[in-house]
Amino acid sequence: MGIRTKLNLGLLGVFALAAAAAWLFLSQQFATQARREVVQNARIMMSAANAVRTYTIREVVPAVMRERTDWVAPLTVPSYAAQTNFRAVRAEHPDYTYKEAALNPTNPADRAQDWEADFINGFRNDPALTEALGERDVLGNRVLTLARPITIRDAACLTCHSTPDVAPARMVAAYGSNNGFGWRMNETVGAQLVSVPMAAALRSADANLLSAMAVLLAIFAGLMLALNLLLHVVILRPIDRMVRTASAVSLGQASTEEFAATGRDEIAELGRAFTRMRRSLEQAVRMLGS
Repeated sequence: MGIRTKLNLGLLGVFALAAAAAWLFLSQQFATQARREVVQNARIMMSAANAVRTYTIREVVPAVMRERTDWVAPLTVPSYAAQTNFRAVRAEHPDYTYKEAALNPTNPADRAQDWEADFINGFRNDPALTEALGERDVLGNRVLTLARPITIRDAACLTCHSTPDVAPARMVAAYGSNNGFGWRMNETVGAQLVSVPMAAALRSADANLLSAMAVLLAIFAGLMLALNLLLHVVILRPIDRMVRTASAVSLGQASTEEFAATGRDEIAELGRAFTRMRRSLEQAVRMLGS
């Protein structure tokens, strides 16, 4: 096995190990970045939903209540306003969802599913927790969910959710007296849940990974070509000349030209040493012949 082959095999082995390490590292980095982007999108959507809630509370409710003294359903309910507006978003992005789930909601459609209840119970068990993230598979696609607690901080909320006898009659008539009551101050009754698909971000991460690995492969191929060329010019070609010269001398061909060594590297020093050895050998042969 020649020097060139040994060198190339060694380089291929090193590259294989480096490529495997780079693949593991970059895949984790790109996946982390993809997840970070999805979380950022979810937070933007959550901010948009909260903006609708705030507008309803600050603008819609006072304007409506100036004209009426009783409860107006569901125009003055911030949760209804946020979820209704988000349904318009889902018309173009059906994989994105927003829900305000509760363990005991006024509207049965807002009742928490099991996985949503897990978020709510997590907030109830840890009052200091203000945000939670989770991932799940939906029809074979990975979905990230951002959740924030819905906690009773305003006593005005209890007007509608403490007991049926003090709740607005129109609300009780619309939703009944069995749901959405018994809430207490500082109690976490539900959670805002934004779910965002991860497929597009993960595909982008995979594409970036393949691009990065392609660049590394191209760099390695260029280095291999450059090293092989350098190996041939600096090492293999001078050694081949020395081999031919040594073979000729060993066969008694005295007319063989001397090896011309130039430069100050190890190959040049080896060539000069070979030339001195050849001259010494020729001189010894002449002395023996005389």
